[in-house]
Amino acid sequence: MKKLFAGAFALALSGTAALAGGHQQIDSIHFLIPGGAGGGWDGTARGTGEALTKSGLVGSATFENMSGGGGGKAIGYLIENAGSSSGTLMVNSTPIVIRSLQGVFDYNFTDLTMIAGTIGDYAALVVGKDSSVQNFADLLAIYNNDPAELAIAGGSVAGGMDHLVAALAFKRAGADATQVNYLPFDAGGEALAALLSGEADALSTGLGEAIELAKQGEVRIIGVTAPERLADAPDVPTLKEQGVDAQFVNWRGFFAAPGLDADMAAAYTKVLGDVQGTDEWEAVRARNGWVNIYNPGADFTAFLQKQEAEIKELMTELGFL
Repeated sequence: MKKLFAGAFALALSGTAALAGGHQQIDSIHFLIPGGAGGGWDGTARGTGEALTKSGLVGSATFENMSGGGGGKAIGYLIENAGSSSGTLMVNSTPIVIRSLQGVFDYNFTDLTMIAGTIGDYAALVVGKDSSVQNFADLLAIYNNDPAELAIAGGSVAGGMDHLVAALAFKRAGADATQVNYLPFDAGGEALAALLSGEADALSTGLGEAIELAKQGEVRIIGVTAPERLADAPDVPTLKEQGVDAQFVNWRGFFAAPGLDADMAAAYTKVLGDVQGTDEWEAVRARNGWVNIYNPGADFTAFLQKQEAEIKELMTELGFL
């Protein structure tokens, strides 16, 4: 009896409960978010936690925002505290590849335990509701006249993903992409505030971050980097239909501390796949305009290795490396 109680207590501490056949069920997850409130990482972690708990797949979820170092502070924290972080999942996305290439931090995605990629979020170019800019052609005209007169805000460091997307759009339109007047902010919420205050003329961000504000009439989305219009945002024009073939999708997914027990990692991977078949997940996904791109374990690693090579080539071409 003492052994049974000791075993139950140990499982409770680890955040899992054993099921028949050796599988594990996740009782709780602590989500580590490398940026501030209001950004894409924040929305992805909280939306995923909402779907997991409302569907009953996970008992409870907690959230911690840890800004700094372009996401490097949270990554470093997870690595340095690996022994006590088995109940933690860190959300991240394409910037973990970009910032590693830039040397913003010394870590790489291979330094973490790969759990799964879960969603894709197309990038969007956004202006304020009262802006005279009606489409990408208007934005391009200002840029071609004087790039310094067009301030574009983004929720990442200079040379980061939001900067890269804006530069890619201008490059595909035939302009000099190295002259973008980019205003970097620590997270999407701060970049949005810069747009709404008039500090920035436009915003480069994820569609998921902009779609609700557009529905509320706070901003207008003048272009999205999808190959065609999305069912969840049918009124949002693509850059491609405006004659600019700039396509880009930002994956988002989850990582755990290095050295995580293989059974625990498998349990996390499974539950993130299982939730995508629930009504609760579909409600969150549709609300944010996300695209399901579930990439578990080894597939996730292969996907990131391929993306790393492609982004390195693009960033070198654009002069960011």
